Amino acid sequence: MKTSANILLIYTGGTIGMVKDFETGALKAFNFSELLQNIPELKLLEHNIDTISFERPIDSSNMNPASWLQMAEIIEEKFEMYDGFVVLHGSDTMSYSASALSFMFENLSKPVIFTGSQLPIGDLRTDAKENLITSIQIAGLQKNGKPVITEVGLYFEYKLYRGNRTSKINAEHFQAFASPNYPPLVNSGVHLAVNDAYLWQPHNRRKMKLHKGLNDEIALIKIFPGINRSLLEHILAKEGLKGVILETYGSGNAPTQDWFVQLLKDTISRGVVIVNVTQCIGGSVAMGQYETSTQLKKIGVVSGKDITTEAAVTKMMYLLAKELSPKVFRTIFETSLRGEMS
Repeated sequence: MKTSANILLIYTGGTIGMVKDFETGALKAFNFSELLQNIPELKLLEHNIDTISFERPIDSSNMNPASWLQMAEIIEEKFEMYDGFVVLHGSDTMSYSASALSFMFENLSKPVIFTGSQLPIGDLRTDAKENLITSIQIAGLQKNGKPVITEVGLYFEYKLYRGNRTSKINAEHFQAFASPNYPPLVNSGVHLAVNDAYLWQPHNRRKMKLHKGLNDEIALIKIFPGINRSLLEHILAKEGLKGVILETYGSGNAPTQDWFVQLLKDTISRGVVIVNVTQCIGGSVAMGQYETSTQLKKIGVVSGKDITTEAAVTKMMYLLAKELSPKVFRTIFETSLRGEMS
């Protein structure tokens, strides 16, 4: 059995790649070509590790579809050269990026593991080293000469999650991410415990394909008590709007006032797709279960089921670029493409 794997680290920016200037106290990005000097523990790994960095590393708050395409194209270009990829990324938008790449890569046959940290890599109490080292080990896992993980994952604080099932839930704790509707793929303890039953199994052996088109003409609207009619009218009247993610209450419930339902109905009649996702951390949309969601179902709102908001946003961008009919869009969105919904 092959124990050594070729792993490519891709640094996009974020806290994990920072070291503290002890004279000024300011954080600065360190040179990833000097990675072993900063993390000598990497020498103990059996894997061959190469590094590549964005020419201009960015804070994850500035992530956008162009940045997703940049990292995806790096992976595409290097795909045959490496057994696995580890993407170092700021934690704030990591779930969005992991979700986006999961849709952009079709028939993925190798691991793409996102990780980051809450403290800089040079900090005395940093979580960066464990997150990075274990992510490399997971990316290098092989069985019968083939990668164990064949999907986009997100590793943080002793757990590997399916990337498109995650949300950042805490800005201070090391356990910053959760996957409320899907179990961890790997638990890191004394040993790496792989939950084989939950791994994504490719349905075929077709060649990996990168979908580069993303349409960001979308809006994300969170429903709240007293939401203003004129505000909603203004947002939904935006020229060029193609899709709306509607964050509703509980299992997909929303106001039943005539103006609200009619506004959504008129928007859908213009060809704008509206997807219903829950505001809750866990659980699923079940339109029609209560009277407050029955009208949404009748007018053609698409059910997001138990998808995260992050995955809903990126899946919508991915599908809108295909220029599908509303009926086909609904069918495909309500179907799990990369294990993003149950």
